Amino acid sequence: MNTAAKPRHRFFAYSAWDTVPALMILGHCAFLAWLFFGFHHTPWWLWIPCAFIYSISISWSINGPSHSFIHNEFFKWGWLNRVFSFLLSLVDGFSQEWYRSVHLRHHVGNMDRVGKNGTTIDPISIYRHGKDGKPENVWAYTFLSFFRDDIGECYTRLKEKHPERARWVRVEMVTFLAVYLACLIYDWRAFLCLVPFYYLGQSLSSLNGYYEHLKGNPDEPIAWGVSTYNKFYNWIWLYNGFHAEHHYRPKVHWTKMVALRDSIREEQRAKGVHVMHWCHALGFMDRQPAAHTRVEPSHANA
Repeated sequence: MNTAAKPRHRFFAYSAWDTVPALMILGHCAFLAWLFFGFHHTPWWLWIPCAFIYSISISWSINGPSHSFIHNEFFKWGWLNRVFSFLLSLVDGFSQEWYRSVHLRHHVGNMDRVGKNGTTIDPISIYRHGKDGKPENVWAYTFLSFFRDDIGECYTRLKEKHPERARWVRVEMVTFLAVYLACLIYDWRAFLCLVPFYYLGQSLSSLNGYYEHLKGNPDEPIAWGVSTYNKFYNWIWLYNGFHAEHHYRPKVHWTKMVALRDSIREEQRAKGVHVMHWCHALGFMDRQPAAHTRVEPSHANA
């Protein structure tokens, strides 16, 4: 069954439903601007809770709209996609083109275990810094991943294979750094107050990624990811909850994830795809053992 969306619209490349994430990001941008420019006019009892919401919104953007944009750019026109990539770079605080490169390598390795060369193909694998073949501790992965991003290595690799994309990484990096520097000069108090919430947001994104794969099976393509079918989470996070399905078929548009799940449901059960009831960020509340460890041998080898 081919569940991949086909271009049929004049404005959008895949679906008019991409109006939703596009407007979400514009709203995210406006919210961040309000936090910064309204810093001195907003009481602390309101500003601090909103700043925590900003942290959550970073994880939401990275794992929702920004993630969907990597696999299926929203618009038919290349220049508009490039403009939107710049906007994502500004609100997420790093180059969207760089994120694309790292994320596509994530899909090459699919949260693989450490190989004979002493490392993983996937640069963000939960096994990369683990011990004895086990995933890394969730606390270390969550709060240290931000400092482990090797931008230089990623850029060098990208420049060798895709020099044009590497150029856009440079341009996006310079642009968002220049904008952030201008904000620092304009109002250093508001900027510095936002920094810890920015870091928390990046850490929450790592937390989300950790539980998207913790009880997955790195040796079984259909079970690489861990899914959750919590409706509210999927509506807001653009069906990122269907993570096993996404890793199995990365190019399937977010509006088609339910149909994809329904078409492979029996195979998923046979191979032990793990499904939790909580959203990924609350994966620590999932007490069930990994589903692939509970699959009968006859099914596992089917």
